[in-house]
Amino acid sequence: MQSNRMVTPYDHKTRGIHRLCFTNRPVKRLLTLALALAPFAMQTQAQSIEGTSYYLPKNGMRFTVKVEKTQYRPGRLCQYAERYFKKRVAQQPSTSYRIIGIEIDPIAVPDTSKHFTLTVDKKHSIGNVATTNDGRLLAINAKAEETDTPKRVFVPAKRPEPLNPNDYMTEDILNSGSMAKMAELTAKEIYDIRDSRNQLSRGEADNLPKDGAQLKLMYDNMNRQEEALTQLFYGTENKDTTWTSLNFIPTKEGSNILFRFSKHFGLVDDDDLSGEPYYINIKDLHSVAIPQSTDADKKKEDKNDIGLRVSKPSNIRVTLTDGKNIIKTYEMSAAQFGNVESISGEMFGKKQSCQLLLDPLTGSVKAIKVLTTE
Repeated sequence: MQSNRMVTPYDHKTRGIHRLCFTNRPVKRLLTLALALAPFAMQTQAQSIEGTSYYLPKNGMRFTVKVEKTQYRPGRLCQYAERYFKKRVAQQPSTSYRIIGIEIDPIAVPDTSKHFTLTVDKKHSIGNVATTNDGRLLAINAKAEETDTPKRVFVPAKRPEPLNPNDYMTEDILNSGSMAKMAELTAKEIYDIRDSRNQLSRGEADNLPKDGAQLKLMYDNMNRQEEALTQLFYGTENKDTTWTSLNFIPTKEGSNILFRFSKHFGLVDDDDLSGEPYYINIKDLHSVAIPQSTDADKKKEDKNDIGLRVSKPSNIRVTLTDGKNIIKTYEMSAAQFGNVESISGEMFGKKQSCQLLLDPLTGSVKAIKVLTTE
């Protein structure tokens, strides 16, 4: 019965085709199938033209973890550091890591469970619909631009040129026949530099500088000499800083492991037990009340429903801990912890319409401006 109704508008054309193709059954089947599917193809095209699909967002956090990496290399004379300077230093190279800062920024992604289609037809004055690149609704009858979460980029400072101890050794140190003799002469040279600097600061030096600029130059030269020679005993440390971004989208209250951190390996995988866990705890502050709708409201909503939905987010508290101490606390709005509200199609009538702007992060109403269409 349904197939007959579909073919009826084309009876005056299809009868001739049927007679011509009567002896060719495969072709007849293809034509019959094409005619049967034609109304469905027309219906699909109409839906794509008259409706705009969109998502409401769900919110999360982008954590920027700043980690300092320190590489230690022992000096050639490290075994003599305790003898001449009463200081114990490591005899083997090592690498260590430490967290020097954590920053939090809000982010938004499409909530696939909140996918809607906005009806755009002749009954409603909807000129344009603005969405983000990933399909989140931004505005109706207004221009809106997506505001991306700013990416925190680390800009390293210029490193000073490393000092070469050989450039500051005396002839006797360079010609010493053993490491023990080199350590003895180098330590003596370091103490002589310190004595000279003390005499200069007290004004007891033989050759006093003529002005402040010359005094600063002499101080800088002596400090540089001492630093270069001291490296032979204390070793050197090279520091690098890395910034790592971690995204977290909460779905419910509770605690989760955000990342693990090891002082020997830095940031490691969540299942790598060599690192200590850092936990993120989500607490819903219930800043939005659950709406109580009546049967009359439901009937009215169904009559004027054009598929327009907005978010009414709830506030949440985010707490980052290392299991013992609170590292950071952050409060933000999260659409997935709030409600979804329907906006009536009456706002977009033929005589009077409006501009609707949504918050690009939460999908909540940011601004409404009434427009006169006449």
